[in-house]
Amino acid sequence: MGKENFVEQIADIEKDFPQWYTDVVIKTKLVDYGPVKGTMVIRPYGYAVWENIQSELNARFKECGYENAYFPLLIPMSFFTKEAEHVEGFAPEVAVVTHAGGEELSEPLAIRPTSETIIGNMYSKWLQSYRELPIKINQWANVMRWEKTTRPFLRTSEFLWHEGHSAFATAEEAEAETMKMLDVYKEFAENVLAIPVICGRKTEKEKFAGAVATYGMEAMMKDGKSLQSGTTHFLGQNFAKAFDIKFLDKDGAQKYAHTMSFGVSTRLIGALIMAHGDGRGLVLPPPVAPVQAVIIPIAAKKGGVVEACKAVKEKLEKAGVRVKFDDTDSSPGWKFNEWEMKGVPLRIELGPRDIEEGKALICRRDTLEKTAYPLDGLDKTVKQLLEVVRKDMLETARKRRDGRIVYAEDLDGILNGVESGNFVKAGWCGCRACEDEVKAKTAATARVFAEGETSKKCAVCGKKAEHTVIFARAY
Repeated sequence: MGKENFVEQIADIEKDFPQWYTDVVIKTKLVDYGPVKGTMVIRPYGYAVWENIQSELNARFKECGYENAYFPLLIPMSFFTKEAEHVEGFAPEVAVVTHAGGEELSEPLAIRPTSETIIGNMYSKWLQSYRELPIKINQWANVMRWEKTTRPFLRTSEFLWHEGHSAFATAEEAEAETMKMLDVYKEFAENVLAIPVICGRKTEKEKFAGAVATYGMEAMMKDGKSLQSGTTHFLGQNFAKAFDIKFLDKDGAQKYAHTMSFGVSTRLIGALIMAHGDGRGLVLPPPVAPVQAVIIPIAAKKGGVVEACKAVKEKLEKAGVRVKFDDTDSSPGWKFNEWEMKGVPLRIELGPRDIEEGKALICRRDTLEKTAYPLDGLDKTVKQLLEVVRKDMLETARKRRDGRIVYAEDLDGILNGVESGNFVKAGWCGCRACEDEVKAKTAATARVFAEGETSKKCAVCGKKAEHTVIFARAY
């Protein structure tokens, strides 16, 4: 069975990228549609990817001093009114509970779209002295934002995420933490997800509602669009003043804390699919792949094949490899297609001739290259190959992205750039009207500032540029 068989299962990635994406997430059993419009059921294979993402991030957060906790799903609506910009920003997306226990509630309750308000409320209770700072807490939870247009992982009414929230004595500490966690995200995205990212500050229009400054992590998908894959927010004293987060400082004075927050979500799974996938389906980076290697027996009914496969599986498991032996009755060709579609990094083929020669045939999912390796020491070989695959996937994605970053000096240049599936660097005067015009004329938005680059003039009005901005169409 060759690639042509996939035409029946998955749309052509070159001709219909959106349908290809939908086909992949459904047919690989990552998700299914929930009974409520805009919701998704994350199936075991998809949830295993999320668990691996959680595990990798959790270790990094704890190294940075964060402790995990959990805060309530329901938030009093009065909390949102305390920070005016915040409530205005989230009002269209908030789902509200008005009745419970057969009675109308005295105060409506929001189903959390984010937790700055309720966590701020609790920090105001817990914080007394400068000695208790900094406070660093992370929450793994679900949130709800009532989206009008939805797509699995990328934008759903309910999704899973983590949100970190910290409080400091000074603005400098909170700002430093904002940048530090952005660096943590970047390292994770590149070394775990094999996705090269561009990080930078967001414009005022694109920042988080209630923040002083927002920093984004932008990843290029294979269709040239950008996916905001994570954000960190310097909140200053906005939420501290709204929720009375005060502490007694060394000088004996009561002072407001300075806070920041940061988060990534199950949207990262969508990023994985669209940054690495191909015409055969998923291509998963080894660190988050639920199955890192699958063993396929060739001529399984012949003596010694099944036993040899089991021995290899046992050896790989002892080496810490997530491995599966596919001993189902399906043909080897069907299994090849199935596991390729599911994005398993390595496929190990083992038949009578391979056993006789003391070798196993290994196929890499990222390149589809097949190479024979000695059975002796195969566990070390597989471990090494998984690391090679991870590095090569990152380098491939980086080269593809870097080759699709262009410069523009005017609106036509921005339009032509994004139409061709590129990220476009262009000068911007800092005027909101010019930013809005770019979106109206090109459907591109300002993703982040391109730090360290100085354009001479604004691509829209021609006035002196205050910033160089990366414009792109985005999910």
